[in-house]
Amino acid sequence: MIAQTDLTGTFTLPATSMAVNRMGYGAMQLAGPGVWGPPRDVDGAIAVLRHAVESGVNQIDTSDYYGPHVTNRIIKQALHPYPDGLVIVTKLGARRGADKSWIPALSRQELIDGVHDNLRNLGLDTLDVVNLRVGGFTEPSEGSIEEPLKVLVELKRQGLIRHIGLSNVTPKQLAEGQSLTEIVCVQNFYNVAQRKDDAFIDDLAVQGIAYVPFFPLGGFTPLQSSILNTAAASLQATPMQLALAWLLQRSPNILLIPGTSSLEHLRENLRASTLQIPSEVVANLDSIGKQEKEF
Repeated sequence: MIAQTDLTGTFTLPATSMAVNRMGYGAMQLAGPGVWGPPRDVDGAIAVLRHAVESGVNQIDTSDYYGPHVTNRIIKQALHPYPDGLVIVTKLGARRGADKSWIPALSRQELIDGVHDNLRNLGLDTLDVVNLRVGGFTEPSEGSIEEPLKVLVELKRQGLIRHIGLSNVTPKQLAEGQSLTEIVCVQNFYNVAQRKDDAFIDDLAVQGIAYVPFFPLGGFTPLQSSILNTAAASLQATPMQLALAWLLQRSPNILLIPGTSSLEHLRENLRASTLQIPSEVVANLDSIGKQEKEF
């Protein structure tokens, strides 16, 4: 069986003093179904957050458009005043419609309002890291990000944001962003089956920039693979634990933010940080991504 929780070392975000354990927590699933409204069990959501932090998690990924406003208020209720060393990473670039849709929100005023919403609902004076979310739902789109990013740079100068990251971007957009400000992390869609960012991850590692895969377990369509299932059984792990462990072994600049509203599932995710994958199993898992590229 997998040994007790280990959070697989730390990674220091570039040009910062923020050293985070590589296994973090994503708060999206703390909202209600469809990431809308409050959860069925607020006390359960609070318990999950507190257990994560007590277990050594010191990076939490969130956004005020989860709910909307719901997850940030639960984070504040569960953890404020925040323990020393806890890094809360939020994101801007979308809002929720009354029909529960996800609507781009990249105008100057929407970004300013978004920062203030996050500050208020988290109970903070300054946001640790803000990711600018652009592109489509899971894939980047071509085009300049200069206009919205300049707004975040201005808010950084005002002291409302400490550090800036990018989400759902291409290498070209990263380079454009770096011409305007220090970029400490990139958050894109990536997992054992979705490998389009392989070269991008390697380049970011050389630069010392964190890569944070969103939907590391497949997102709204959980990972399904007979190869993954067989390999996990051979290691006495669950397929989702193995998928997380593969990401941690993929590159030292990868930080994980798997989300859950279940204490049991949280414990399973954290135990994944102790799983060592033999090289022959890694080769088998790599074949999953190759199969995806063929379709």
